[in-house]
Amino acid sequence: MSRSIDYGNLMHHALRGLIQSVLRDVQLNGLPGQHHFFITFDTMHPDVEIADWLSDRYPDEMTVVMQHEFEALEVSDDGFSVTLSFGDKPEALFIPYDAIKTFVDPSVEFGLRFETHDEDDDDGDEVPVVEPVPEEDEPKDAEVVSLDSFRK
Repeated sequence: MSRSIDYGNLMHHALRGLIQSVLRDVQLNGLPGQHHFFITFDTMHPDVEIADWLSDRYPDEMTVVMQHEFEALEVSDDGFSVTLSFGDKPEALFIPYDAIKTFVDPSVEFGLRFETHDEDDDDGDEVPVVEPVPEEDEPKDAEVVSLDSFRK
């Protein structure tokens, strides 16, 4: 069996590292300018820590917004914890990077989407896709760059 470079997993790791770097900067310096994040994650990921009522309400995935009202952002090598307000009630969450499905900063039209391939695909690994932020008035010529073209 010949050895090959697994570009899909390398990109996956690199882009999760990008999210970690961005969040660590926000932890240390706060959100600059108009930057804010929409982070969608898998609520059933085994390492996600959210209140039971949130996992009951969002049994598959949940999108959180980090903009004006968030506290106690702590960034680690595995994920991040943050306290967000839900109906004026603070809730602490822990979101591992591997649970993140999308990370979007609409202030600069930046977005990452992590797709999971079906079992019948090559290896079933998640493949990150870099894409512009979807907006209602987005130009028709916006391009989605898929990393599938670099896979075997």
